[in-house]
Amino acid sequence: MKATLPRWADLALIPAINLLLAFFFAGLVVLFIGEDPIRAVRILITGSLGSSYGIGFTLYYATTFVFTGLAVAIAFHASLFNIGGEGQAALGGIGVTLVCLTLDHTHWLLTLPLAILGAGLFGAAWAFVPGYLQAKRGSHVVITTIMFNFIASALVVYLLVNVLKVPGSMAPESRNFAAGAHLPFVHEMLAAVGIKVSRTPMNLTSLLALLAAFLTWALIWRTRLGYELRAFGFSEPAAVYAGIDPVRITIVVMLISGAMSGMMALNVVMGYQHRLVLDYVGGAGFVGIAVALMGRSHPVGVVLAAILFGILYQGGAELAFEMPSISREMIVVIQALVILFTGALENLTRVPVERMFARLGGGG
Repeated sequence: MKATLPRWADLALIPAINLLLAFFFAGLVVLFIGEDPIRAVRILITGSLGSSYGIGFTLYYATTFVFTGLAVAIAFHASLFNIGGEGQAALGGIGVTLVCLTLDHTHWLLTLPLAILGAGLFGAAWAFVPGYLQAKRGSHVVITTIMFNFIASALVVYLLVNVLKVPGSMAPESRNFAAGAHLPFVHEMLAAVGIKVSRTPMNLTSLLALLAAFLTWALIWRTRLGYELRAFGFSEPAAVYAGIDPVRITIVVMLISGAMSGMMALNVVMGYQHRLVLDYVGGAGFVGIAVALMGRSHPVGVVLAAILFGILYQGGAELAFEMPSISREMIVVIQALVILFTGALENLTRVPVERMFARLGGGG
């Protein structure tokens, strides 16, 4: 007998069980290499949440993952699997860089709105072609977005080496932006009101990420477009019968998803590095897939999952420093286990939980 799970069980209980299973098996791996898993967990937590320094870095990484996670989540609601976040974010970085190089002699209050526009337009433009090919030619969006990741990587290399590189420099990167294209750091903002915290890369973009999560929620559940994309995701034939144009929905959803991926450039390029460098995305587009899966494609879940992966990134760096036998590759294994249990093996826990609720008389 199968029970309908209550919403809290679907959104919180099952992800929590999956996460515990992931950390349990990660602990077995740590134990296998001869280290104490309890000490490893303690270092992981204290390194990411035990100080203002660790919290700042954790939330800086989480900010990036919120954008890429929201990008995947938006596409998920329309049953589109956009795994081109890497390429779309890379192009978003080009858009941000062009705006910053042009306006960095002004003030960040003027530069920021245009940088947001540049990030969104370049990210959306890179997602448009896969969306168009899916809608008009039936080319699967998974294949085309993967291909466009590689094309984007090559394009960024070309631009950094031949167009944006500082004359006479050997480094494939743009020049540093002037102060007019620097977003305020959070430690600077807090210092202005008398609160002292450690200097970290966390910047104003973290607040923009929360705003993006709220706007995503409003889009999906409070607008006509959101209703159409959810209806399309549930059943394309039913959506067509209701008068929803599948071509329009597919293209529009991919445009919004690509724009959201491009926004992560605000955090890294404009907020922290203040220049464009090679591979600035650093795999965040793929982490966004895990964030969206674990967050059940809901903006609140995406924010919480992004914080979890921020903890893994920052805590993992501290763990690799304190316990050298646990390398960065080991942290990637832990992340992979989280992805495995929250994605591919979700039914491993879902089915027993459904049976449990069925025995208890259903999910009341």
